[in-house]
Amino acid sequence: MCGIAGFLRHGFPEAGEEELRRMGEVIFHRGPDAGGTYLESQVALAHRRLSILDLSVAGNQPMASACGRYIIVFNGEIYNFLDLRRGLVESGYPFRSRTDTEVILALYADLGVSCLDRLNGMFAFALWDREEQTLFLARDRIGKKPLYFFSDGAGRFAFGSEIKSLLQLPGVPRAVEPTAVADYLKYLYIPAPSTIFKNIGKLSPGHYMLVKPGEEPQIREYWDVDFSRGTALTFEQAEQELVELLSDCTASRMIADVPLGAFLSGGVDSSAVVALMARSASGAVKTCSIGFTDRSHDETPYAREVARLFHTDHVEYVVSDNLCDTVSLLPRFFDEPFADSSAVPTYHVSRLARQTVTVALAGDGGDENFGGYEKYTTELRENLARTLLPRPLLSALNLAARGGEGALFRKARTLTGSALRDPALAFYGTNTFIHDELLQQLLAEPLRIACSGYDPAIHTVSHWNRVRGADHVTRMLYTDIKTYLPGDILVKVDRMSMAHSLEVRAPFLDYRIVEFAATLPSRWKIRDREKKIILRHAFSRLLPPEILNRRKHGFTVPLDRWFRYDLREFSENRFFRGDAAVHYFNLATLRRIWDEHQSGRVDHGTLLWSILSLLLWHEEYLGDGTGPNALGRKQNESGEAHHV
Repeated sequence: MCGIAGFLRHGFPEAGEEELRRMGEVIFHRGPDAGGTYLESQVALAHRRLSILDLSVAGNQPMASACGRYIIVFNGEIYNFLDLRRGLVESGYPFRSRTDTEVILALYADLGVSCLDRLNGMFAFALWDREEQTLFLARDRIGKKPLYFFSDGAGRFAFGSEIKSLLQLPGVPRAVEPTAVADYLKYLYIPAPSTIFKNIGKLSPGHYMLVKPGEEPQIREYWDVDFSRGTALTFEQAEQELVELLSDCTASRMIADVPLGAFLSGGVDSSAVVALMARSASGAVKTCSIGFTDRSHDETPYAREVARLFHTDHVEYVVSDNLCDTVSLLPRFFDEPFADSSAVPTYHVSRLARQTVTVALAGDGGDENFGGYEKYTTELRENLARTLLPRPLLSALNLAARGGEGALFRKARTLTGSALRDPALAFYGTNTFIHDELLQQLLAEPLRIACSGYDPAIHTVSHWNRVRGADHVTRMLYTDIKTYLPGDILVKVDRMSMAHSLEVRAPFLDYRIVEFAATLPSRWKIRDREKKIILRHAFSRLLPPEILNRRKHGFTVPLDRWFRYDLREFSENRFFRGDAAVHYFNLATLRRIWDEHQSGRVDHGTLLWSILSLLLWHEEYLGDGTGPNALGRKQNESGEAHHV
């Protein structure tokens, strides 16, 4: 795992070794073991290395191919590199290291951009062809590893694992894109290909880019998950195939020349990964869990049970102290507003894991592949009502529900209101966190005017419509795989783990698992209130019923309580006594939301977290904060783990 950055010198004639060095230094946390640069007349490349395979200097980057024509900077892991290497050795390629980096170089020399079809892993890389004077950049199929780029339409181009690298270059403006603020407040993250900054974008998962000096980038898709193929397997055969495939995906992610462990929440996905690791590990698997003093958000008892079952070397940490310090720190690593509050426990579990390991396996991807979120069953009930009940009847029921109070009436309003909407827009409503009317009231007038005519629903609807004709479950899963998974879940895990120089690998996100799950009928994933049906059946021989059948918890934090107690003064100072809020918000509306929450009339925890995260980001990148050049001064919080 590493960090990469660079630029084409045609657009930055004033930039040289010093700027390139800074681009690497600000992402030191991604690769503290070694750093290197490559500079020639047309291109500049920087690399930070977290040594995982072949710890010798032979694995340092930027790395040149044996013939010297190609230069690469690479972030990630290629899990099938040993198989690919054997074939390349047989064809005569003279390897000088044991790294997967050199395998990419050799494969590109042989196949060109088609090499992407052969790579199984998580990756983002930039490869310079000295002969063709072309920069080739690519991102893995699912979007595990990030890749940002600056392109201004005037021939200037730069790239980096994190936005902060791009901001080291002269002439890269920190101009906020207003529509990205609207996207953020709706989704709690900014969906690709946009970022918070104008002229800075994200390369979407499953895409590559070709850039020549002075020319605009060419972006192309090389992979998409196909839900149309179906399977000839029986349910029992598919169960067996799933366990065998996931076992192989897990084993391939246990190859490392450094200590390795796992995140363990006690849920089905992480427990399944730990179970498979325990079967093939030579010793006790090291596992880590995070807990809270608020028992309604604490999963450590379940994790402890799994740890005992598989005799793991288990450690736990309870998130309690230094909350304001942690919250203040997060914007440094995300570079743009990001409001998934589970970043807090992810930060701590990553810090905890890094005390003993350099690589950790995780259960990310199980929910999106096999239908694990509660929202999916809710959506299915709403779609059933949409399908079976005449629209006039739905309208009448919705009107009647508006006249009542209490939980039953609220549920009826939500169900009938969603059923009256187009399915894509209903799912957009499910996946967003502020109503359009309140968003319009909350935005400061200049920002609201700048966003006039823009609809953040486009990010959901465009993906929903790519699988026309598919059933409702398939369209939900596909949309989340393309939006929520890479835009939220994987960003959170990448930034919080890399903040501690920890590599996280996810067996469920092997593209073979994603493609296999896409062939399975929806009824094998979700039926009525049952979720992850085939996954639970497949692991019924390895995991106890109390783990398989417990209600999904999620990596949640007690936001509502935090804003009434732990974060109250900290937040109020930024909302009403700082200078940033007026740039984004109507302060009268913000005060009303704050007072409603403090009185207990309405729980606005998620909305307040998104507002606070935006203002902290502004302080860090546009205000008087320490800025991205100060990374590292506060990142090593104290906090002791205890063994269980």
